[in-house]
Amino acid sequence: MKTLIAALLTLVLIPVFVFADEAAPDLVDFGPSEPLHIETQTGVVALMVEFANTDEERAQGLMFRTSLADDAGMLFDFEGSRQINMWMKNTLISLDMIFINTSGQVISIARNARPKSLRRIPSGGPAASVLEITGGRARALGIERGDLVRHALFGNAVKDAEKDLPDGAEAPKSAPSGTE
Repeated sequence: MKTLIAALLTLVLIPVFVFADEAAPDLVDFGPSEPLHIETQTGVVALMVEFANTDEERAQGLMFRTSLADDAGMLFDFEGSRQINMWMKNTLISLDMIFINTSGQVISIARNARPKSLRRIPSGGPAASVLEITGGRARALGIERGDLVRHALFGNAVKDAEKDLPDGAEAPKSAPSGTE
């Protein structure tokens, strides 16, 4: 009888330990989403992205999410240029990973990364950041190697006052504080 109880407990407890890493831990609050624009050959793509710039945020990323809006993503800041390796452990949705250099240029794209995979996904060269979007969206949006990503991280964000101006035009300079 003791052997039967021990065997039953083993059958119940083994899946708990084997799949323990699948349970969502205390999730990080990434704060409000930020605008990001990508200049492609077919036009400008506008996204709202969460920003991962701490070790804790980068470690969690989009893990445990069951969906991601088509106009959303996550931008990872790796605080300098280097070879970056990503993986999909505990990531439940397919993602496109867009590797970006320090000036905001797309250097490579890993398309349709498989959920829960432990396979290493390399940047293919020195990168400073990674933009993750829903799998298949990079192709659908026309995002390709060489495109320019605009965000405050790269010091080239599209300013609201300038985004609709004709080429070469500049937005008026704001008056010094305290004057009108």
